Amino acid sequence: MNLLQQDLNQGEGFLRPGGQGDAFIRQRTRHFRLDHPAVTLLLFCTTFFTTTVAGVQWLNQNPFDLSNFALGLPYSVSLLFVLASHEFGHYFASMYHGVKATLPFFIPFPVTEGFLNFGTLGAVIRTKSPVPSRRAMFDIGVTGPIAGFVASLLVLSVGFLTVPDISYLYHIHPEYRSMPALPPDGLTFGGTILYNSLEYLFRPFVHGFIPPMNEIYHYPFLCVGWFGLFVTAMNLLPVGQLDGGHIIYGMFGGRHRVVARIALGLIIAMGLLGFLPLIGLKAYGWTGWLFWALILLFIVKIDHPPIDDPVDLGPGRMAVGWAAIVILILSFSVAPFSLPV
Repeated sequence: MNLLQQDLNQGEGFLRPGGQGDAFIRQRTRHFRLDHPAVTLLLFCTTFFTTTVAGVQWLNQNPFDLSNFALGLPYSVSLLFVLASHEFGHYFASMYHGVKATLPFFIPFPVTEGFLNFGTLGAVIRTKSPVPSRRAMFDIGVTGPIAGFVASLLVLSVGFLTVPDISYLYHIHPEYRSMPALPPDGLTFGGTILYNSLEYLFRPFVHGFIPPMNEIYHYPFLCVGWFGLFVTAMNLLPVGQLDGGHIIYGMFGGRHRVVARIALGLIIAMGLLGFLPLIGLKAYGWTGWLFWALILLFIVKIDHPPIDDPVDLGPGRMAVGWAAIVILILSFSVAPFSLPV
């Protein structure tokens, strides 16, 4: 995600200006900023650790036993590759347009027993100077999702081409050996047009077994590739200062407000449809969308800040924008996560 905003860490003291200690606080905070390379490195290393531990947990191993640490490396390395591809897409586009930006801030999330956890809340960069034009804003917004999408495709391709036989799953779930078929319940990732299409295309090259959607999180590359598509789709939602909001604003200017409100309405509707199992019906949504709607309303905001630039994107960028919309459709899952009620 790219936050097109001014850096908020300007070194202001916590005391009233002129108060005792104010000069000391100002002097100290000028020498330590959140975008300091040491902070960036610390966040990356911490996220590397938390994602590796999460990778161990997805294999049903003890995530708090460091002797299992190496088991989580395929997951963490591939996940950080996808997230870094997305954020450096933003970063290099910012450099191209002369916009100062921070290096990516990776956001760690510690493993918690019984909690759906990918080991990270993603990554962000901040722009620290004004974005000069609509075209620059569009380029910075669209390059991240496209780069992350390509990285996710690569990881998914590796995942399908290296799927082990079913004995791998039996090692993780020994109880499955005595069952006539794999159990259909449990945590299930939602299918997407792209994931399902890739599964169909790669099936002739896979010898014997492709895991169902309620087991793919035991397969690091499939799990990360699926998650990369999920993150791409979330960022491409055409609302506010999400990447999709930048893209839609660049393409349609003030008319983005209509698109953003339609998108928010659909997100709320999909969230409400996630409650259908409570009345005995099949879920056609995910209740988590309601939480995401609150974030969009009160944090991200619905409308994109105006940019005083009447110049249109031109046909080339418009084509890229439409391609990004296609990527959103291909990567989106109405019910990305489901659990039996």
